[in-house]
Amino acid sequence: MKALLLENIHPGAAEALRRAGFEVDVRPGSLSGEELAEAVAGVHLLGIRSNTTVTAEVLDAGKDLLAVGCFCIGTNQVDLTAAAERGVAVFNAPFSNTRSVVELVLGEIVVLARRLTEKTQRMHEGVWDKSAKGAHEFRGRTLGIVGYGNIGTQLSNMAEAVGLRVIFYDTADRLAHGNARRVPTLDALLAEADVVSIHVDGRPGNAGLFGAAQFEKMKPRSMFINASRGMVIDEHALRENILSGHISGAAVDVFPAEPKAQGDPFDSPLRGLDNVILTPHIGGSTQEAQEEIGWFVSNKLRDFVSGGATALSVNLPNVAPPRPAGRFRMAYLHVNAPGVLADINRLLADTGTNVTGQSLSTSGDLGYVLTDTDEVLPDDVLSALRKSSQNVWLRSWALD
Repeated sequence: MKALLLENIHPGAAEALRRAGFEVDVRPGSLSGEELAEAVAGVHLLGIRSNTTVTAEVLDAGKDLLAVGCFCIGTNQVDLTAAAERGVAVFNAPFSNTRSVVELVLGEIVVLARRLTEKTQRMHEGVWDKSAKGAHEFRGRTLGIVGYGNIGTQLSNMAEAVGLRVIFYDTADRLAHGNARRVPTLDALLAEADVVSIHVDGRPGNAGLFGAAQFEKMKPRSMFINASRGMVIDEHALRENILSGHISGAAVDVFPAEPKAQGDPFDSPLRGLDNVILTPHIGGSTQEAQEEIGWFVSNKLRDFVSGGATALSVNLPNVAPPRPAGRFRMAYLHVNAPGVLADINRLLADTGTNVTGQSLSTSGDLGYVLTDTDEVLPDDVLSALRKSSQNVWLRSWALD
């Protein structure tokens, strides 16, 4: 079986898949359009990061694709509905780079509060500027976190530990950590926070979340950080607020349009502004995070192929089977309709096949069942299920 890994995924992922018996093709950059469609022909596993877009057309070209691994947090670069309709599982790493993103944000708060970008630039220019003008401690100031998920909550914990007061806003019902305080609206957060840090996901509803109206409602001379998604903010509105002095500093790690490969030119209306940190989408780009992501996602892909496990898949029903309860396993992805499990067990009972273990989960339009037996599944059972109008795909194999 073949795996294709794009975008400089950590080499540990390729090593793990090779140990599992895959032939692995590793490429440093992203692919798009026809180039990607051509590359996935004959590929069973595709590994990507955030710059590769997997469309329905790409999925159609990858007729052998079993799964896509997003070696990052986000999955909005994959057409998840189209993947589910074609029975292609999609996995990501929702927790693995959380610490790295949080450490970057905390570092940026220090740099912006002390205006260190200006200080270091002047030193490189040969100018000794020892003035304390515009430089502040962050102790006792208020950090407003927009989006209180995995990253937002860990940022909350670490920020409080170094002396920041924390408030947060989230549309979901989230439990406050430590002394953090929920605020009822985004406007309430903007009115109170000295630093606003965005940590929302890439769902379409978050596009344009932060525009001119939101920047206007922020406290005068407050700071702004976006390490979530580029489409969340209006860069031109942020530029105007930096130039006017309403926002004293900003750090931006993600952009609406990002270069596809190392060394490609980059442009943004935020370039050249004082006390503005621009980083090339490196929130999770530490050796520790990338190694963890490589290990985590490659193991999810391996377990799906070898054992049928879909635990933490973002688009298929989640089934985490126990240790093999028999010698053979059947994985059956099907339309979510009444009676499918009964049909499977009736067919097996009619042939005298003993079921030693079974796990079922449904989600939306799909159902997924793993069935273990102590003998090879009869061909007529497999054939009947494949011919069923509920069948999406069926695989069966001997267990180790």
